[in-house]
Amino acid sequence: MKTAIFDLDGTLADTLTDLADAVNYGLKRLGYPEHPYESYNYFVGNGVQRLCFNALPEDKKDETEKLLELFREYYNEHFLDKTALYSGIREALAKLRDNGVQLAVATNKPQEYATAIVCRLLTEFDFVRILGSNEKRPRKPDTAILVEILAALPDEENKVYMIGDSDVDILTGNNAGIDTIGCVWGFRGREELEAAGAGFIAETPEDITRIILGE
Repeated sequence: MKTAIFDLDGTLADTLTDLADAVNYGLKRLGYPEHPYESYNYFVGNGVQRLCFNALPEDKKDETEKLLELFREYYNEHFLDKTALYSGIREALAKLRDNGVQLAVATNKPQEYATAIVCRLLTEFDFVRILGSNEKRPRKPDTAILVEILAALPDEENKVYMIGDSDVDILTGNNAGIDTIGCVWGFRGREELEAAGAGFIAETPEDITRIILGE
C-alpha cells in the first residue's frame, strides 16, 4: 500500500492572495503598512498566528492577537475568493487514487479552513484524513499530525510520502522517517526544499505521480 500526504497551502492550492488580503485588511485597520503579495511567500507556513506576527512591524509584535482577530474577521468571509488548485493537481490526485494510493492532507492551516477548502475544491476525492492545526495538536514540523494520519491507515506494509512546498513539510516528513517530495511551484522554491533534505523534487504535479508510482 502507498499513501500520499499533502500539504495544502502552496502545494495543492494557491491560497496566498486570500491570506495576504486578510492580513493586509487587518494591518490597514490597525494603521500599519500593508505588504505586497510576494512578501507573504515567506510569512506563511507556520500557522496563521505566526503569519500575523511576521506581518507586523518589528516594534508592534505585541499586537499579534489583535491582527489575528481582524484576519479571521476577513478570512472567514473571503478564504475562497481567489484560492484555486494549481494546474495539474486534480489530475495527479485522480491518477494516484486510480492506482490505489491513499490520500491525506496535513497542513498548519487552521482545521476549519483546511476542511472547508479541501471539501470545496476536491469534492470528488476521499481523503483518509484532512488535518489542520488546532489547540491540541502541535504544528509541523512536529510529527504529531503525521502520527495521527498513520494511525488511521490499515495495519499493513505502507510506503508513505510527505509532499509539500516548504522546509517545514520536508522537516516534518524527515522527522517522521518517511519519504519526502518537495514541490517547486509553491511558495518557497527548490533551494529551500533541497537545503531541508527533500528526498525528491517535483517540478510539476505529474512528477508526484511519477515518483510515487515508480514510472
